[in-house]
Amino acid sequence: MIAVCAALAAPVAPVMAQAQGSEEDSGTSLMEEGARLFLKGLQQQMEPALEGLQGFAEEMGPQMRSFFVEMGPAFRDLMEKVEDWSAYHPPEMLPNGDIILRRRQPEEQIDTPEEGETDI
Repeated sequence: MIAVCAALAAPVAPVMAQAQGSEEDSGTSLMEEGARLFLKGLQQQMEPALEGLQGFAEEMGPQMRSFFVEMGPAFRDLMEKVEDWSAYHPPEMLPNGDIILRRRQPEEQIDTPEEGETDI
């Protein structure tokens, strides 16, 4: 049985060595070539989305800058007053344009892990 396995493996060894030699000669392995092609394809797929994002950023940039200049100090004050954001419902906008934050009732509290704890 061992002799049969050795006889069958003998012709494969030179072919494998030749294939490895050709990879070393070209400077890239099949894995490297596959990874390169994968990343190139990913880049081509993402290019339209990234161009759209760049256009959106150019369009919204001045408005966002103005928002942060006007609202930055008030937002900073709010961040200092609120210790735990999970104790509040998401913000709501009223019909008159006011935005309110409602505190959750004790029975509505979301259990959040303490520092150093994990749920995993």
